Amino acid sequence: MFRQLNDRILASPQIGLAEVAEAARLGVGLIINNRPEGESDDQVPGAEIEAAARAAGIDYLAIPVTHAGFSESQVRAMAQALAASERKVLAYCRSGTRSTLLWALAEASRGQSPHALTAAAAQAGYDLTPVRALMDMLAARGSEGQ
Repeated sequence: MFRQLNDRILASPQIGLAEVAEAARLGVGLIINNRPEGESDDQVPGAEIEAAARAAGIDYLAIPVTHAGFSESQVRAMAQALAASERKVLAYCRSGTRSTLLWALAEASRGQSPHALTAAAAQAGYDLTPVRALMDMLAARGSEGQ
């Protein structure tokens, strides 16, 4: 169920309490919920995931992303969360796609190669084409600031 984007980052479709336990077993230290509450009737509420995560010693952060797209504040929040966590990170949404796209945007904003990010996402079964131009722009902006 979890797809590995790199050695520290996992993406996943909607998780439940059993997946929180599996994440803990894998050494995940932060779960990021990229799904808006109430998006569908079958999703486990974020508060339940958060309670299970905290009980398992895992930090929890919600950065909800709607189908409207990504904002600069969401990209910044994801980048900060990834930079702050020294342990593995599991990001999830309905299918894992929004989490992967946001991860790629965040990493590009931190100066990572859009080409390498695209290859990593493809290996995990995700297509970054919808955000590739934005990744290129963020990467260029990130490299100017270094």
